[in-house]
Amino acid sequence: MHRLLQGLLTVCVLVQAAPAAAADLLDIYRAALASDPVYSAARASWTAAQEKLPQGRAGLLPQASLSASTQHNDRDLNFRSPTQPGSRAQFNSNSASVSITQPIYRQQNFAVYEQGKTQVVLADAQLAAAGQDLILRVAQAYFDVLLARDTVAFAESQKTAIGQQLEQAKRNFEVGNATITDTHEAQARYDLVTAQEIAARNDLEVRNRALEQLIGSSAPGLALLGKRFTLQSPDPASMESWVEQARNASLQVRIAQENLNFSTLDVRRNRGAHHPTLDAYATVSESSSGSGTQGGAGTETSSKVVGLQLAIPLYQGGAISSRVREALANEDRARQDLENARRSAELAARQGYLGVTSGIAQVRALEAALVSNQSSLDSTRLGQEVGVRTQVDVLNAQQQLFSARRDLAQARYNYILSLLRLKAATGQLGEADLERINGWLDK
Repeated sequence: MHRLLQGLLTVCVLVQAAPAAAADLLDIYRAALASDPVYSAARASWTAAQEKLPQGRAGLLPQASLSASTQHNDRDLNFRSPTQPGSRAQFNSNSASVSITQPIYRQQNFAVYEQGKTQVVLADAQLAAAGQDLILRVAQAYFDVLLARDTVAFAESQKTAIGQQLEQAKRNFEVGNATITDTHEAQARYDLVTAQEIAARNDLEVRNRALEQLIGSSAPGLALLGKRFTLQSPDPASMESWVEQARNASLQVRIAQENLNFSTLDVRRNRGAHHPTLDAYATVSESSSGSGTQGGAGTETSSKVVGLQLAIPLYQGGAISSRVREALANEDRARQDLENARRSAELAARQGYLGVTSGIAQVRALEAALVSNQSSLDSTRLGQEVGVRTQVDVLNAQQQLFSARRDLAQARYNYILSLLRLKAATGQLGEADLERINGWLDK
C-alpha cells in the first residue's frame, strides 16, 4: 500500500509539472468564434434580420381587431315649457365589435414583402463575410504572435553570439592580438541588438494583447510552424480564373448585389404609393343602451357588415414624388457600390494570387539565402582564425544570417496569409482551410 501511494503521488507530481499543451490555430479560432465581440455582433444582426420576412409577410395577411367599450350616462332633460316637467335618467351603454381586413391589392405591401426576403439573403451574406473576416483576423493575430516570438528568439541568439564576439575581442585586446577598435565595434553591435531585443519583446506583448482581444482570455502558448509546412501553388494556376471567381462569387459582391436589389424594390415601394388600394373587410358589432327616459325601453343592436374599400390617392403635397426621386438616387448609388465591389474583388484576387506565387518564390529564395549565409559565416569565422578576416566581418556575417532567418519566418507567415486572402477574395474561405494550415503546425 505504501508503494502504491508513493507511485500515485509521483504520477500526480509529474502531471502537475507537465507543461500545458500548446494551442493550435483551430483552438484559437474556436475560442474566437465563441468570444469575439465583432462576430457576436454580426450574429446578433443576422438573428434580427430574420424577422424582416415575417414582418413583410404580415402586410399581405388579414388584420383582425377587437374593440369594446362601456360608459355610464347621467342625463338631465329640461323643457322650456312650464307645463311639462323635466326628467333625469341614468343608464349604461355598451358596445363590442370584431373587424377583419384583408388587403387585396396594395402595391407597397408586396414590395415590402419582397424587401424582407432580400434582407434575409443580405443578412446571410453579411454573416458569412463576418465569418471569413474572423478567420483572417485569427490567422493574422496567430502568426503575428509567432513572428514576434521568432523575432525575440532571433534577437536573443544574436545577442548571445555578439556577446561571445565581444568577450573574445576583449581578451584579444588584453593580450595584444587586436585593437581597441574591434572591442568598440563589438560593443556597439551588442548595444544595438540589446535595443532590438527590447523592441521585439514590446512588440510581442502588443501582439499577445491583440490575440487576447479576439479570444477573451489570456494568450496561451501557440503551436509553431513545423516541418510539415509545404508550399502549394494556387489551383487553378491561372490568375484570371481567380479574378473571374472573385467577380462573381465574392461575398462583398453578393452583399452589394443584395443592397442593389433592396434599393430597386424601394423604388417600387415608393411608386406604389401612387397606386390605389383595395381591401375586403368584415365587421360584427353588438351594442346595448338604456332608454334614457322614464318608463322607456332600452335598445340592443346587432350588425354584420361585409364590403370592399377602394382608396385612390390624389395629391399629398408632392411627398410621394419626392420619395420616388430619393429612392432612384439611392438605387443609382447602390449600383455604383456594386461596380466598386466587383472591382475591389478583382483587385483582392490579383493581390492574393500574386501574394501566393511571389511568396513561394520568396520563401525558396530565402531558404537558399539562409544556407548561403550560414556558409558565409562559417567561412568568415575560419578566415578570422587564420587572420584574413576581421572581427567586423564576423559581426556582419552574423547580422546577415539572423536577418535571413527572420525574413524567412516572415515570408512563410505572409505566404500562409496570402493563401487565406485569396480564398476569401473568391468567397471560398472556410474552416476547412484553417484545418489544412493547422496540419502544418507542431502540436
